[in-house]
Amino acid sequence: MKDLRVGVVGVGHIGSNHARLYAEIPSADFTAVYDVDQITNRTIATKFNATPTKSLDEFIGMIDAASVASPTSTHYEIARSLLANGKHVLVEKPITDNTGHAAELSDLAARNELILQVGHVERFNPVLAALEKNLTHPRFIEAHRLTPYSERGTDIGVVLDLMIHDLEIILHFVRSPLWSVDAVGVPVLSRSEDIANVRLHFEDGCVANVTASRISPERMRKIRVFQEDAYLSLDYQNQSGEIYRRVGRQIWRDRVDIEHQEPLKLQLKSFIECANTGRQPRVSGSQATAALELAVKITKQIASG
Repeated sequence: MKDLRVGVVGVGHIGSNHARLYAEIPSADFTAVYDVDQITNRTIATKFNATPTKSLDEFIGMIDAASVASPTSTHYEIARSLLANGKHVLVEKPITDNTGHAAELSDLAARNELILQVGHVERFNPVLAALEKNLTHPRFIEAHRLTPYSERGTDIGVVLDLMIHDLEIILHFVRSPLWSVDAVGVPVLSRSEDIANVRLHFEDGCVANVTASRISPERMRKIRVFQEDAYLSLDYQNQSGEIYRRVGRQIWRDRVDIEHQEPLKLQLKSFIECANTGRQPRVSGSQATAALELAVKITKQIASG
């Protein structure tokens, strides 16, 4: 099978990591880079032996598949151009900042029989596989995602920037209609909310409490799942976890066996495989759109006070 010609649009902090990993993956022919900042464009292209292109049209002519890691407000236009020209697309989360645009991209990919994968990278974290292996019927889920402040990503609020990771995972786990949403949030250093908390009630009785902050002095990415027979506590950041099981009238603790791997590299390998074989991606455009719809509902509730 011929190596897939891949490229990256937007090679800032996240996109440069896509470039680094594509250059390492044997099944990828890392071919081209496009960024509106031409200095960054040339620097990253030179570092990873790719061609710096001067326009999106030039970039499109050189690749078969691409990562879109530009600012969220540009995702729709760039991804639409790539899909309309027959290119497979991995777009960073959130898929767009508009649910109508997200649905349009999903439809366009389906019509053109192309892969549209969305960069919900935690779905490739080895911690998640360990959680799924032990998951039965979640009754209460608690997720915390905290990070220090950075100007990067503040074109959107913390719900679309960070919380959306956990929202997508929770929708993946809890296969029940959402019954109610109760959200609060406040801006601190940017125009949009920098801290947010939401409680989700599902029709099957499961409750999820989700907190995200981008003004924390510490970094944390943890999820805890309570079910009838066990309590699972997992750390995405350190790729570690514990399971507490009820045995008779006692609680037994077991460490979760997790093989440490780089989630982004696993995600990019999966994207290339999907593009080569036609297999559906782990997080499709429609799944990402569902997470976006929930995130937008939360941000609107926060904005309304």
